[in-house]
Amino acid sequence: MIAGFTADEILHEAVVRPLRARVPVDDARVVDRPGLFKLVTPSFRDGGMNEVSQVQLADDEADAAIDEILAEYAADNIRFKWVVSPSCRPRDLPRRLIGRGMLPRSCVVMAADLADLRPDPPADVTVERVELPTVDAYAATIGAGWGQDPGSLADYQRRVLADPRHHSWLARVAGEPVGAANHVLFDRSAYLMGGVVMPAWRGRGVYRAMVAARLAQIATAGVRLVTIQAIAETSAPILARLGFQEIAELAVFMSR
Repeated sequence: MIAGFTADEILHEAVVRPLRARVPVDDARVVDRPGLFKLVTPSFRDGGMNEVSQVQLADDEADAAIDEILAEYAADNIRFKWVVSPSCRPRDLPRRLIGRGMLPRSCVVMAADLADLRPDPPADVTVERVELPTVDAYAATIGAGWGQDPGSLADYQRRVLADPRHHSWLARVAGEPVGAANHVLFDRSAYLMGGVVMPAWRGRGVYRAMVAARLAQIATAGVRLVTIQAIAETSAPILARLGFQEIAELAVFMSR
């Protein structure tokens, strides 16, 4: 375990705190109360900025509440994710979501002490901070990697640049954009998010290079706890080799 943090505190830094770190979007609708976090952003219909989590429902009210939430996203033709953490209820929430056609994806909460991480990036990958002149290249890379509209992403990224908590990165090989990532700084931790590598460049150290760049910036901020929600089949094995520890499993469900 990371010194100075309990497992519950780490889980809070990795799962709960990032929910309040998103930069506001004009058309976003947010419900943030005990027992439900819901973010609906019609301008991001292809995914991203649309999420349900922290759900606490009684068994006898769960089905109606689930159907109401699904209907709201469907009305705007929005793809979204539903995150089921260990504290969510009812306990059979994953079964109910699968029964409604949502697609399961395994996700792992991971954390590390910054001092224990040695990413060892490859020499041929350069990673730069995203500034206004490179916003479009960053958005195009994210959009291509995730199948999202780069126009909406670029508009959002311009807002992100004005938020001192957020730091965005663009990876290149021989000048060509090959990956993009972000991290957000809190008072006690840093949260890695949004890492994507273009398919043709996967397995060549681009992801490690983006982790290394973010860790270098995080080190200057004076925090030691680094957390991430990693996809079990892709980024989690890389992060484990770099020194991250698994803290908990999350069940993530994607709408069709």
